[in-house]
Amino acid sequence: MIKVEAKDNKARACTITTAHGEIQTPIFMPVGTRASVKCMWQDQLEEMGAEIILGNTYHLYLRPGHELIERVGGDLHGFMNWKRPILTDSGGYQVFSLSSINKVTEEGVTFASHIDGSRHLISPEKSMEIQKALGSDIVMVFDECPALPATKERLRESMELTLRWAKRCRDYELRPTQNLFGIIQGGLHHDLRLECMERLNEMGFEGLALGGLSVGEKNEEMVSFLDGFVHLMPEDKPRYLMGVGKPLDILNGIRAGLDMFDCVLPTRNARNGQFLTHDGPLNIKNERFKEDTEAPDPDCECKVCKNYTRSYIRHLFTCGEYLAGNLITYHNLHFMLKMVKDARQNIIAGSFDDFYQSFYKRYSSKKWQGKPK
Repeated sequence: MIKVEAKDNKARACTITTAHGEIQTPIFMPVGTRASVKCMWQDQLEEMGAEIILGNTYHLYLRPGHELIERVGGDLHGFMNWKRPILTDSGGYQVFSLSSINKVTEEGVTFASHIDGSRHLISPEKSMEIQKALGSDIVMVFDECPALPATKERLRESMELTLRWAKRCRDYELRPTQNLFGIIQGGLHHDLRLECMERLNEMGFEGLALGGLSVGEKNEEMVSFLDGFVHLMPEDKPRYLMGVGKPLDILNGIRAGLDMFDCVLPTRNARNGQFLTHDGPLNIKNERFKEDTEAPDPDCECKVCKNYTRSYIRHLFTCGEYLAGNLITYHNLHFMLKMVKDARQNIIAGSFDDFYQSFYKRYSSKKWQGKPK
């Protein structure tokens, strides 16, 4: 499934092959929770170079239902007219984070829908059934997401349950074109993570993901953990860091040897008026941009930055025009995809550390904070 093309220290450039096309890593995956990356047309995602997007088991199960998607479109690709690869999250995180009432048993998780309060059970088998109907290229096992902070004992209990559920997911027959990824849990405890990984390896998953990070621990703790752990993960399997999406966090993940990243941050922050720029986040609502005729990010080559000014987009946003969300989201996703593409090119060229240092220093400059000069 994966071929390592080049390495520069721990950072690596790979090609992942799926039934719906190749994915060149490092890669950022836009999140299309409900069969839509918010504010984006599918062809806009294609033109900016998105090679893979995400769908979510929990949300698509509740609306419109996986059976309907399979009947109408054959799978999620056909339903939403997306011809490139799709990864589906198992729904585990949403079951725990969106439902104020849930009950965890060996069988699975019983929860109340955040939409209408109706009661449902998602078990490992049910998650696999839904993801099989969706026909995603990469399927994630159903895991438990313990509330943090948690003791090491509690994290071990959660890890053991996740491993038992992972075995049940592995035993479920998916479509021949689907690849199942295991999820490594264990908090910041190196020994728990290592044990979890070794036991998942014995089950024979096609890829491995790190879950349960960026959920409350200090950023430097996550960076330190990744630096000490990722290089121990199998070389011959994709390495996926789940739900971590700040630009500098992704760069640190790439530096540690990770391949795949996703996060709602570029789209969610866009809807709140935040541009991601080479000089750090820019809040377009700020009064300083009212008559600013510069592009949102002068060093960006996306069609938003080539065609529109900060002043115009600020006007759209403050008036509540929907176009503002589309323009900012387009730029933010383009920015993330260009960043990982540049990282890949520098890994292949053997110059990743120079790229990392330069990008990190400029993005951290906090240019847009405080009063304009």
